[in-house]
Amino acid sequence: QSSRERLRKNMKEWWIHVTLVCVPLLAVYLHIPPPQLSPALQKWHSVGEVFQFRGREIFYRDSHGALGSSDVVILLHGFPTSSHDWNKIWEPLTQRFNRVVALDFLGFGFSDKPRPHKYSIFEQASVVEALVAHLGLSHQRVNLVSHDYGDTVALELLYRSDHNRTGHLTLNSLCLSNGGLFPETNHPRLLQTLLKDSSFLAPVLTRLTNFRIFQKGIGDVFGPYTQPTYAEFWDMWTSLRYNDGNLVVDSILQYINQRLQHRERWVGALTSTFVPLHMIYGPLDPVNPHPQFIRRYQQLVQRSTVTVLDEHISHYPQLEDPTGFLSAYFNFIHSF
Repeated sequence: QSSRERLRKNMKEWWIHVTLVCVPLLAVYLHIPPPQLSPALQKWHSVGEVFQFRGREIFYRDSHGALGSSDVVILLHGFPTSSHDWNKIWEPLTQRFNRVVALDFLGFGFSDKPRPHKYSIFEQASVVEALVAHLGLSHQRVNLVSHDYGDTVALELLYRSDHNRTGHLTLNSLCLSNGGLFPETNHPRLLQTLLKDSSFLAPVLTRLTNFRIFQKGIGDVFGPYTQPTYAEFWDMWTSLRYNDGNLVVDSILQYINQRLQHRERWVGALTSTFVPLHMIYGPLDPVNPHPQFIRRYQQLVQRSTVTVLDEHISHYPQLEDPTGFLSAYFNFIHSF
């Protein structure tokens, strides 16, 4: 009798413990209010604008800079961040270009984040084309600078431009940086692989990923001496969480599968184009590791020039070494 009572008492205690753990977890799972925007992000947001793309709001920044120049540069950010990735090189670009334009892709930053939604590189390229039309730049030769996810969007824009597709951009140049251009040299992080391939786990993981997990994941793709400050990590997290962006990450990550599926189209565009090309590469990148990535790039894209930055620069060169990035970019722009 006493052992049965003991068992019952233990079971009761066990359930109390389970409840104590599960109730807050469930609360967390169902809703965590998004963090407040920092003054830096508020400022970035306040100087931006939005335009409508197929009934969705897309956030963008458009700065008028250098007088006497008619050159336009459009900046395409990476995953999972936003146009704020370009904040460290924004002012120097405005001193060189007449227009500096950046957007938050659909599902990122301050743009709408519809769910459920089939996010695709093709749609993001159409977003960029629509923005260029909205800004009245359709007949202007534009310079593209892209990073990570933005590299693949840039390749689709390059394909459309070279094939004279309706609404295409007229490209003056393309500068890529640290993107998974070749599936064979690209190594997505474990969490990315789980999110893109697991329909069962993904909805749970997207809700339970918190700032600490995010900070660790992003920190791993920065160099040891070029880590973001706590405030910078927080800004990246805040822009991801804005409009519940954490809940669409698994849908957006399908771009990794799309790269594989459309490799011929996108790598083909890169290898056959006559548009001036440059690659700025942080060699400590664990996602596109050195020297495999850059060897493959130089082997396949022989018309492109390449800048390999200092050995301690990793996956986010424009944030880790803005001076080196700008120097490489301006050398490229002045070379043709």
